[in-house]
Amino acid sequence: MKSAKALLVEDDKELSASVRDFITDFLDVDQVYDGEEGEFAAVQGIYDLIILDLMLPGKSGYDVLKSMRAQHVDTPVLILTAKDGIDDKLRGFNVGADDYLTKPFHREELLARIKALLKRSGHFYQENILTIGNLQINLQNRSVTVAEHDVQLNGKEFDLLVYLVENKNTIITKEQIFDRLWGFESDTSITVVEVYMSNLRKKLKPDGADQLIKTLRNVGYMLEVTA
Repeated sequence: MKSAKALLVEDDKELSASVRDFITDFLDVDQVYDGEEGEFAAVQGIYDLIILDLMLPGKSGYDVLKSMRAQHVDTPVLILTAKDGIDDKLRGFNVGADDYLTKPFHREELLARIKALLKRSGHFYQENILTIGNLQINLQNRSVTVAEHDVQLNGKEFDLLVYLVENKNTIITKEQIFDRLWGFESDTSITVVEVYMSNLRKKLKPDGADQLIKTLRNVGYMLEVTA
């Protein structure tokens, strides 16, 4: 799993596949093909970026975006659409878009705009290193050290730690963790989140880094960092 996760809402399946292929080097991409599915996925709050078409079956991209913002989901949204009128662009920004790119587009411009949004929201790391106190995460080789001691984490434990660190001082529900790491359609029980959280804490405990992770009873978890 890559450190950042994107939702691509585009009903043209050929174009959707092309966009996915453009960005799959640095993003995990979930694809949906209509507005209602797009809204359901978007409001879960588990994505770092949403790429949203406007003319969708079921529900327009405008309505998807309006619903997201009404539910206080602040995920950056890049509108990708054939609607190139100034009124369309103004409406997009007025309902909460962060950027607006019209079709047809150049691949390089799409990549540049996506990376700019991810950098702005703190989810694109050219140096591939995350640091919190004496905890250091190397995203490239998926290694973790605490006080310069290596911590051996398996795949989902590593992904869980990265998700917590990238959302430090933010409450993340068990449902968000489950949907982000295992996916909406997973047959696994949500109790797997507690199992992996327990394992992660045990592995961070020898150097005290487990104390960063707070449990909020009946709500979720938060990686708490004080200035």
